[in-house]
Amino acid sequence: MYGDLRSFIEDLEKRGQLVRIKELVSSDLEITEIADRVVKKEGPALFFEKVEGKAFPLVIGLYGTRQRMAWALGVKELDDIAERIRSLLDVKVGGGLLGLASNLPKLKDLASLPPKRVRTGPVQEVIWRGDEVDLTKLPVLKCWPQDGGPFITLPLVISKDPETKDLNIGMYRMQVFDKNTTGMHWQRHKTGARHLERAKKLGKKLEVAVALGGDPALTYAATAPIPPIPGINEFSMTGFLRGKSIELCKGVTVDLEVPAHAEFVLEGYVDPTEDWVLEGPFGDHTGFYTLQDYYPQFHVTAITMRKEPIYPATIVGRPPMEDAYLIEASERIFLVPAQLILPEIKDYHMPPAGIAHNLVNVVIEKAYPGQAYKVANGLLGLGQMMFAKVLLVTDGDIKPQAHKAFWQTVLKNAVPGRDSQFAKGPVDVLDHSSRSWSYGSKLIIDGTLKHSEEGDIPTWQPNPERSQSSLPAHPEIAAQHQHEGGFWFLTLKKTRAHQGLELAQWAAKQDQAKGVRLIATLDEETNPADFEDAIWTLLNNIDPERDIQIIDNAAGEKVFVMDGTPKLKEEGFSRDWPDKITMTQEVKDKVDRLMEKIGLSQ
Repeated sequence: MYGDLRSFIEDLEKRGQLVRIKELVSSDLEITEIADRVVKKEGPALFFEKVEGKAFPLVIGLYGTRQRMAWALGVKELDDIAERIRSLLDVKVGGGLLGLASNLPKLKDLASLPPKRVRTGPVQEVIWRGDEVDLTKLPVLKCWPQDGGPFITLPLVISKDPETKDLNIGMYRMQVFDKNTTGMHWQRHKTGARHLERAKKLGKKLEVAVALGGDPALTYAATAPIPPIPGINEFSMTGFLRGKSIELCKGVTVDLEVPAHAEFVLEGYVDPTEDWVLEGPFGDHTGFYTLQDYYPQFHVTAITMRKEPIYPATIVGRPPMEDAYLIEASERIFLVPAQLILPEIKDYHMPPAGIAHNLVNVVIEKAYPGQAYKVANGLLGLGQMMFAKVLLVTDGDIKPQAHKAFWQTVLKNAVPGRDSQFAKGPVDVLDHSSRSWSYGSKLIIDGTLKHSEEGDIPTWQPNPERSQSSLPAHPEIAAQHQHEGGFWFLTLKKTRAHQGLELAQWAAKQDQAKGVRLIATLDEETNPADFEDAIWTLLNNIDPERDIQIIDNAAGEKVFVMDGTPKLKEEGFSRDWPDKITMTQEVKDKVDRLMEKIGLSQ
């Protein structure tokens, strides 16, 4: 295992999984464009030795492949983590509360390696205080053209509950406003926000420390949906993953313990009595911009660092991105605990096109009618699974990671309406399409083989693959494509209310709709021939109950018609609709030349 960031970097370089870039590169958009191209090809991590106008080097893409993610967590393959947890727990005792209760004593083994306190650490070799503090010397990235400024994207934000004294580490983006002030993107359901609220009730400032770098397993743990079990937190999870306690030392200006082997630590406070500040926009992991909103301010009182520190960063945006592998690690780690509650789950997966909370593929061992709904609704009650928007459930031997094939199997076995269910509940605050902020609807599709009690097995012949030239013309269609197995995607430039749904309804009545189970209209920026791009856009842009209808097609078959276009105020949608993230042509052209120069053009 790796005790710090630099040992991980050294190992990746030895394995040919990290490239050093000696050319001068700007942290304003250029590094983003380079890193985005490389991560989408599952290329190496990148170490930028010289960043224009900055005092420190930058590393990015450390977790940018499934293999590197596994190495960061000390295993050969991500599935090995699930097996380690399975060896601790007994999943044969039955599901529900009985299964959980019988394993609670064993779950405490996850906390068997708590952090070790040390007097000081390498992260305090250099200390900036007061007027020495200058965040502008760090190579903080402005990631995308519409971003409100530079954002720290890989921070380990440490806070302490003012009442219970429990520590929390989370990863919340931080917009740098000036030399010693940032935003703190604490959404209301996050632990840091609860700590701030309790500090406000006590009339105290909330001390905060932000670690950058350190043990790569700790960076992962800060993103993990750790359940509220006494003694289990991000530090103990890191100890379990690495098989060794992580070392912490006390901050120099805050009463908080910080990772002793981090590269940087920003120390300071959030004052709950201050007015919140306008933060954003930010090109987010949804692939769309998160619009401006008000968040707390973080005041930096000191920056401690190692000698010759390395600044770690990541970027988020249109999938696939580096965060997909962090999400997959959480899938593997929390599969076995989910099976304690719902033992019929064989496997599940959150595809990159679903950006974690928009889509969950689930494979079950089916024993009785209605079981798909039991499992799907059970998952919606498990921690951050509550944010899931669309849940597809099937049985058999298919792998949930086979994204397009999984959709095809589900649609083959499901009659729209009969084998689907809408629900309401919390949605991610980044969901720009929901009927209201953080609240919306969900869709469950039962794609299992049916028992007699559930109705006849569908006798349905799916459509073949068809390109635009084989499909009916319509003056409002910009482009269209049918994917084999039940899909018809159409794009348009939306100019009036309800145009998307009306065009989907028109398509359903055409002869070419025979064998189609899902018809969706999308914005003209979407490539309907690219299944991943179409599904990504569709899932981002729907509130299922509002935007999906179930009607008969021209052949009398039930079909989902979905409006995946941007919603207008004339349609009763009151919020602003965000743009998709795209890079400027000027930066693309410059990076084209840079990629040739640094040897990354292939």
